[in-house]
Amino acid sequence: MRTSFRNMTAANRALVTCAFAAMSWLSAAPAGAQTSGPSEHAGLSVEMLAELPAATMEATIGLPGYVMRMRAIEIAPGGQIAEHGHADRPGIVTVIEGAWVEGQPDGEQTFEAAALGTFPEKEDTVHWVYNRSDAPAMALVCDIAKAEE
Repeated sequence: MRTSFRNMTAANRALVTCAFAAMSWLSAAPAGAQTSGPSEHAGLSVEMLAELPAATMEATIGLPGYVMRMRAIEIAPGGQIAEHGHADRPGIVTVIEGAWVEGQPDGEQTFEAAALGTFPEKEDTVHWVYNRSDAPAMALVCDIAKAEE
């Protein structure tokens, strides 16, 4: 004999609702689930625009062994920047064409050129970037990196 949900007692409806909620919760990814990014770059081009050499960094701000760079980084449609960290390479990114979708272990955020979308790359930053559009997306990236010997 079948009983419709409407004909159940309030207590039975509550039990059925809780059971469905529990099944949905168990089959879904846990809240705050950590994600990771791609392991390889795709559709990426990098142009060095300017660099302050290690000698200048030491003479002006007393930071030996590091350079400051300004690069233009373009991601082709559907392209990506692989997951990476900035423990020893802080920087600032400003999107100047299209949109970059920045992924981090706790989620994603979109930065658009129309709003001069800008984000920091601090010592605890671990991220990756996608271009999910059908046009190239470009950003200016200024960072401080260890000088190559």
